[in-house]
Amino acid sequence: MSWAAATGRYDSMPYPHCGSSGLRLPAVSLGLWHNFGADADLERQRDIVRTAFDHGITCFDLANNYGPPPGSAESNFGRILDLDLRPWRDEIVVCTKAGYTMWPGPYGDWGSRKYLVASLDQSLKRMGLDYVDIFYHHRPDPNTPLEETMAALDYIVRSGRALYAGISNYDGEQTRRAAAELRRLGTPCIVNQSKYSMLVRGAEADLLPALEQEGIGGVAFSPLAQGLLTDRYLGGTLPGDSRAAGVVGFLKPEHVSDERLRIARALDTVAREGGQALAQLALRWVKRQPAITSVLIGASKPAQVLEAVGAMEMPALTTDELAAVDAILATA
Repeated sequence: MSWAAATGRYDSMPYPHCGSSGLRLPAVSLGLWHNFGADADLERQRDIVRTAFDHGITCFDLANNYGPPPGSAESNFGRILDLDLRPWRDEIVVCTKAGYTMWPGPYGDWGSRKYLVASLDQSLKRMGLDYVDIFYHHRPDPNTPLEETMAALDYIVRSGRALYAGISNYDGEQTRRAAAELRRLGTPCIVNQSKYSMLVRGAEADLLPALEQEGIGGVAFSPLAQGLLTDRYLGGTLPGDSRAAGVVGFLKPEHVSDERLRIARALDTVAREGGQALAQLALRWVKRQPAITSVLIGASKPAQVLEAVGAMEMPALTTDELAAVDAILATA
């Protein structure tokens, strides 16, 4: 029997507007950076994606280089679309990016018009799509004029390859410049995707204020600090299937330090006193920022998706909870 999406999937998930645009994103989005490459079981991938959509997660975030190998996450998502989600294409937001190394030679990296347009054409072919909803430039290019990169995004939107333009890993000043150039061209920048968590707070200094002032929605990636802000590492050992024990991704064994474990355990105490998991506290803490439209999670199993969805159904953090978190983070 073929799968059908749950009828009550929109009942509880918040859908804030992405900045000042008309696009509304779910408070939680699903990222396919890890666990969706050729090395991962397709049936588990399908289970994760279907669970997400059944519980109101409509935004699926990819990039050209997600895998391994690069491109395989998009190919697998295309298979999941064909097997499960294609009938609901108009109910989902598909995002992809280009900006990191994708193929050899001078035209497969960074931010030139040639690379961005060619990369998106390849992404669309892998996913079997005519367009994506959001196309991001994945990182600033110090050697290509910003005007060229933004003109490429403008062209991509005008050509129908994407509905909206976004940027990722741009700091506050870079975001202001990019937004001004896109505004001049007539294709607004609606979203900035950046790393933000209890353990990585650089965005608070200049990026979050810039997003609010420019009317750009923020999508926070790694809000759980690659799993450090979950219960996975609290015991001090590395589970064999964890990111820190693997070879893919940024989290390495040396990052699971005694100091970070001390902070995570203290935060876990606050979470449990409030009747929630550490991951839920971490997600709610990030989402409390007015500039953050959506928190972008990864998942290796459906239960992690459900935990994140549950966090968005909880009331706002209390003054006492915020004070307790601030006190712990102040000792970092």
